Amino acid sequence: MAGRNHLFVPGPTNTPHEILSAMHVPMEDHRSPIFPKLLSPILEDLKKVFRTETGQCFVFPATGTAGWEVAMTNCLNMGDKVLIYRFGQFGHLWAEAAKKLGFDVEIHQVEWGKGIPLDHLETRLKEDKNHEIKAVLATHNETSTGVTCDIPGVRKALDAANHPALLFSDGVSAIGSIDFRQDEWGVDASIAGSQKGFMLPAGLAILGFSQKALAAVDNSNFPRSFFSLKDMAASNKDGYTPYTPSTPMLYGLRKALELLLEEGMENVYARHHRLGEGVRRAVAAWGLQTCAQEGWASDTVTAIVVPADKDARHVISTAYSKYNISLGAGLSEVAGKVFRIGHVGDMNDVSLLGAIAGVEMAMLDNGIDIKPGSGVAAAIEYYRSSAK
Repeated sequence: MAGRNHLFVPGPTNTPHEILSAMHVPMEDHRSPIFPKLLSPILEDLKKVFRTETGQCFVFPATGTAGWEVAMTNCLNMGDKVLIYRFGQFGHLWAEAAKKLGFDVEIHQVEWGKGIPLDHLETRLKEDKNHEIKAVLATHNETSTGVTCDIPGVRKALDAANHPALLFSDGVSAIGSIDFRQDEWGVDASIAGSQKGFMLPAGLAILGFSQKALAAVDNSNFPRSFFSLKDMAASNKDGYTPYTPSTPMLYGLRKALELLLEEGMENVYARHHRLGEGVRRAVAAWGLQTCAQEGWASDTVTAIVVPADKDARHVISTAYSKYNISLGAGLSEVAGKVFRIGHVGDMNDVSLLGAIAGVEMAMLDNGIDIKPGSGVAAAIEYYRSSAK
């Protein structure tokens, strides 16, 4: 098929040429005297993206899933109780990871399409008078359903209950694209991945820790080796890592940070909101619904519900095989019920208009009753009227 594949999944995202070029470097000695000139500025600039002045950022040669493990095993003790709300596949996987690691996991089920119910959380925390809950695991952006949670609200619930539990935030599909403020929101451990807002290949778990979380590391009895935060911090202090890093990925991260900070984080957030809103207006023009209910919509991914007599997997397959467009699949409870358009990372108006047009063709080919061009027209009007 002529032309290139158009990637509209919510991760991995499109990698800009500037980042690809920055990664195209010969191998070098990661123990050389000049290596700290690469790593140390990265760790400092990450704090600007995580919006922390008092915290500390770390980069592990792993994935966002590994980031869950880094946060839990370094800041908690074996058998600790953690609380999590399950409202999508990635919250489910985080809970399962905690179970496998031996934590006492308290799971509250929430309808998929909504997020963390803050009133329920505050009530549950107030009930925990002995403070058995040691951490709240909050999924900031649930990619499977296109739902974004109110992380500042989670902190307010903890404070209202006067509860000392640590607040962990899974920001893999949020940090670097959706508004996030580690210090202001009182997040103790935040987790990101390289393949989303940072516009890199998968392969880096990027984390931010508060001073409260770092202090908890000293009291943790959890066994760890590769994911030891103490080992990483000791090496990072001098600009090195405790084991071999991926230097091309670090050069790519260096360039990604330059691009994000040059655009300005507030502008990055505004761009993602605008692009997401255009997709949501297209969905409304089609007469369809998003999986995310009112007030929960994500600015990095939209999950679109197909009619009950249709299979979203057929739309995804047609889009890929006939139009060379990659869309996100529905996962677990929403498999076959939704397809997802990612609007995160290196995207602009025309990028999303291409996605919307391709989706319209794939839906029409599968007998979904929409008016041809309706979604494209709605998005065009919004993007034109909101352009600077």
